[in-house]
Amino acid sequence: VQLQASGGGLVQTGGSRRLSCTASDRTLRNYVMGWFRRAPGKERGFLASIDRSGDRRFYADSVKGRFTISRDNAEDTVYLQMNSLKPEDTAVYYCAARSGTYVHTRTRSTDFGSWGQGTQVTVSS
Repeated sequence: VQLQASGGGLVQTGGSRRLSCTASDRTLRNYVMGWFRRAPGKERGFLASIDRSGDRRFYADSVKGRFTISRDNAEDTVYLQMNSLKPEDTAVYYCAARSGTYVHTRTRSTDFGSWGQGTQVTVSS
């Protein structure tokens, strides 16, 4: 599945931003979806995942309480709502898809087979 992430941009510290992820063939509902990010000089890291129904979510400790992953299967879109943004949240953000059921396992980049192109989020201090 080909994914498209959007919604990035420049935001001030403490601000919010919502990212979106869609699929070219409208099949997101068939996958566990995840969000990752790659900050300058760092490896791509896991942020959040959501199961196919949207009932179960799992977060990295670094974003728990600030970021919320959600999905609208009718619109075939997955979102990442980011609040209380900090300069250290500056990164390229990626959505990704994988098969399976559980969201708290298989959170490595290599567990996800399909990726979007990434969208840049820059948080100014």
